[in-house]
Amino acid sequence: MRACVATTVHHPEDARIMHRQIRALLDAGHEVTYVAPFTYYNVTPVMGLDAVDVARRAARGKARAALRRGLRDADLLIVHDHRLLRVLPHRHPPVVWDVRERVPARLLARAGRRHEVVTSAVVPEATFVAAEPPPPGDTRIVHLGRLAADRGVNELIGLAERLAPHGVRLDLIGPAEREVRPLLRDAQRVGLLDWFGYVPLRHALRMAEGALAGLSLADATVPWAPTKIMDYMGRGLPVITTPRGAALVEGAGCGLVVPLDVDAVLDAVLDLKEDPARRAELGALGHAEARLRHHWPDHAAGFVRRAESWAGLPAAHALAV
Repeated sequence: MRACVATTVHHPEDARIMHRQIRALLDAGHEVTYVAPFTYYNVTPVMGLDAVDVARRAARGKARAALRRGLRDADLLIVHDHRLLRVLPHRHPPVVWDVRERVPARLLARAGRRHEVVTSAVVPEATFVAAEPPPPGDTRIVHLGRLAADRGVNELIGLAERLAPHGVRLDLIGPAEREVRPLLRDAQRVGLLDWFGYVPLRHALRMAEGALAGLSLADATVPWAPTKIMDYMGRGLPVITTPRGAALVEGAGCGLVVPLDVDAVLDAVLDLKEDPARRAELGALGHAEARLRHHWPDHAAGFVRRAESWAGLPAAHALAV
């Protein structure tokens, strides 16, 4: 099977797109063409991948041209932003829209009449769970993933300032939206925190290991995908989350749920700092749950089988791949 995977908005190294879905297809012996904004993000495509560069949020004509290039001889198209559904070439293979953002119900219904619409209920969110992560420490906390105002950047900076007298440092691992980058640079310049920017997934997960806790401070407007929390669980870290992550954290018993408020987050961090036994217990509970339910290698084969089915690949051929 030859699959075309396309996005004009995500980082080409997006964990779900590149490190889980595309890697699963490649490992299963399928060919993949990846349409993504490589130049915008200064990313070199990985070996074994046919790459088509496209501008971030490309205009319709340029996005359609990029899709035409990517779809040559393709058996399946998987798109990761709904804008691409509006610029499909006249001739195209079966289309799958992988939805993770919040979109109007009417758009989902309209797309579902023409294409396969896939949510996390079909292809689950997951992570790469470490076999034996180190126990949580007491000198730093971490935040993985994209940084933006609605994902608690102001609260994170305020928290870093409040934690400094307690000997706890904040590590921010992930890209930032343009409007918050000056705030992060200023905070790093005066020594409040360490902002590492984009880091490849496996390195980012290793960097998180041994922290006191992992933070998820999204407000109620953020489309919910629990991958960040699963990442912390998979690395044996207690989780401190706002109510957006409450169901996962409370279900696993692996962390603390707090309001999006600097004082509340500070109290939670300091409570865990003073209680190493509780840190270890929360981290161990989260790690066990992640290994049982959220380890991507346990889901990869199922995703590949679904992709083959979406492409209309005969079952006998799929088994032979």
